[in-house]
Amino acid sequence: MLDAIKNFALGKVLTPVLLAVSCLFVVKLILIIYDKLVKNTKLDDTICKILRVAIKSVLLFMSVIIVLSSLGVSVSSLVATLSVVGVAVSLAIQGFLSNVFGGIQIISNKPFKAGDYVEVGEESGTVREVGLFYTKLDTPDKKLIQIPNSIIATSTITNFSSAIHRRVDITVSTSYDSDTEKVRSILLQMLNDHPLTLSGKDLDPVAHVSSYNDSNIAYIARCWCKSEHYWDIYFDIMDSIKSTFDKNDITIDYPHINVHMKNK
Repeated sequence: MLDAIKNFALGKVLTPVLLAVSCLFVVKLILIIYDKLVKNTKLDDTICKILRVAIKSVLLFMSVIIVLSSLGVSVSSLVATLSVVGVAVSLAIQGFLSNVFGGIQIISNKPFKAGDYVEVGEESGTVREVGLFYTKLDTPDKKLIQIPNSIIATSTITNFSSAIHRRVDITVSTSYDSDTEKVRSILLQMLNDHPLTLSGKDLDPVAHVSSYNDSNIAYIARCWCKSEHYWDIYFDIMDSIKSTFDKNDITIDYPHINVHMKNK
């Protein structure tokens, strides 16, 4: 009788132990297979690590359920409780999860990388770091902007560094007294004389009248350059327009109203 009780107790203990060991072995085996599979993919390391943790957590949870069931423990209430807790936790960290999934989307799609100059919504700057929760931008005036990845994932992204060439647009307005051909010629000369502007098929600088306004004539001058030279050309031209126009007796105009008084 005593031997039967011992054998029964041993069986009750041995079965869950063997199940636990078997489950851990299966979890380890699946993770090894996963690690070998992801080596042949182009997924980012961060995404691979997140997926690995998620798979491991699910497998361990299933292992606990199997072992508890072998012990005769009712797991239905445990599963229901954990489901409710899971829903409550997911609602509480909804913003956190949005940033995480936004980060995964950015890392997997790669709309930009560190060093690219981008515009996201109303913010623009050079990408310093693409994190799992935030993306950091360095602005031209040396500010650090941290944008939640959930916002980036739903915003329009303009990557100015993705193309080899960028177009520089210069806008200026002059009075109606200034000769339009002369203004266009001077703008073209300024662009052509700059050592960083490009020329060739579809790359030659141009200058045109863009609009005739109430009190001035607006012009637009365009040239192409390598992406890294954009700001050099833009600021060089903008800095020299006023002095160049002054030397050529061209008046840079501004919106104004002329009032003529008549004596009765």
